[in-house]
Amino acid sequence: MNGLHILADFHACEGERRLLLDAAALAALCRRACTKSGLVVVAEAFHQFPGAGATGALVLAESHLAIHTWPELDAVTLDLYVCNYSQDNRAAAETAYDALRNELKPLRIKRRDVIRGDLAEHDPDAVTNIESALP
Repeated sequence: MNGLHILADFHACEGERRLLLDAAALAALCRRACTKSGLVVVAEAFHQFPGAGATGALVLAESHLAIHTWPELDAVTLDLYVCNYSQDNRAAAETAYDALRNELKPLRIKRRDVIRGDLAEHDPDAVTNIESALP
């Protein structure tokens, strides 16, 4: 059950506006990001809020991606967890995260990585906080 859990807040997103406004466009981006990184999508659910943002989730063979948009704030939050049961999926998670970041183009990011699972191998308080302001 050990794995990487990425929690991220994207602020001041300057990517295509429709990615914040359109659940179908957001779903397509999430599917592309995951499948191109080698993660396997097994189910999905996305919801469009009338006149507002969208929310959605992909169930992955490796775990999940949940994403929420706030177009009025030019913001996105996401939660990407991959477990490493049969192989180490951390690189795939980072590749999917990078694809989302590159398309949404946030100017500021707050990211928190949580190492989950085998506490004998990892510090039970293993959390990395990453904050960035992009030029």
